Amino acid sequence: MPDSRALGVGFVGCGQISDLHALAYKGFNKAKIAATCDTNEAKARDKGKEWGATNYYTDYKKLLKDPKVDVVEILLPHYLHCEVAVATAEAGKHVSVQKPMAMNIKEADAMVSAARKAGVKFKVFENYVFYPPHVKAKELMDKKEIGTPSVVVMRLGNCGIGGWNIPGEVWAWRFNPKLCGGGPVVFDHGYHAYSLATYLLGDVDEVFAWINCTDVAGLKLDAPALVQWKYKTKGAYGTWITTWSPGCYVSSRFYGDDERLEITGEKGYIFVTRCTGQLLDQPPLILYKADGKAINYHNIECEWDASFRDSGRHFINCIIEDKQPLLSGEQGKKVLRMGLAALESARMGKPVKVDSIS
Repeated sequence: MPDSRALGVGFVGCGQISDLHALAYKGFNKAKIAATCDTNEAKARDKGKEWGATNYYTDYKKLLKDPKVDVVEILLPHYLHCEVAVATAEAGKHVSVQKPMAMNIKEADAMVSAARKAGVKFKVFENYVFYPPHVKAKELMDKKEIGTPSVVVMRLGNCGIGGWNIPGEVWAWRFNPKLCGGGPVVFDHGYHAYSLATYLLGDVDEVFAWINCTDVAGLKLDAPALVQWKYKTKGAYGTWITTWSPGCYVSSRFYGDDERLEITGEKGYIFVTRCTGQLLDQPPLILYKADGKAINYHNIECEWDASFRDSGRHFINCIIEDKQPLLSGEQGKKVLRMGLAALESARMGKPVKVDSIS
């Protein structure tokens, strides 16, 4: 598709994460950034100029009236997702909303219903399922390289040194459940883990969680924590472990986090050894087979920002080809239920059925 027919994309929210979202449209002839919006006028203006946008706004409702905008990326605090997503759909624009999609299932239902009624595409923007080593791990699983998979183990080590230097005020709203919907780790970042869990082995039946809180500069960080789940597929289970190591350094261009994935099958293992940061000097992907031999994937693309590029372009291709995107509204609701079930389990001290969350 030539540039003259490229879809116009509007960004609502021009914070730090928007730079990664913008990568999808760099050198991509199917879509381009047409407009930006932020309550901080300087941010909207400067980001728009950097990305080649025609217009910038401080009121998202004005952006929704821009005839050059066909698709809207919503990059706002979670409590604003529902309002802006519904308005975007009602304006006839396709909707991409940053994870987690909503504060609760009622809001998620309203967003999905609005998109369906308007006949527009709706996508929860989740980049971890597009991270190339995760995509390759799924491909190896589907090829039965490790036989039937049974257990997924994920680890998130929140480290205090390395990566972006993010001012506290940028993160403060995530510690307020009324603005975030839950904690910054188990609910906010957890959507990545829960999305990846369902992407790899399917729908989850039941969740059990322990969540501890650590004081960080007067704020309560919901880590360390342990979230476990049972899949609807018989004999399949998962675990996500989160920790807080404020004195630990992790080499990273992004967040100073140690993220690892292990998938166990009847005939071997798959290891993804990094994501946003790199703690260990290992290949990004390792396949260990039943014959005792390991295949090291040294040359696979493994920079985290590639996942943003691929997630954004996936949605544009789905719009053009009239296909349902990965993490459609209905899929996104299943992931949201899993996160809410983890919070409920920790409160109640017992397992919670994912389908019981409403």
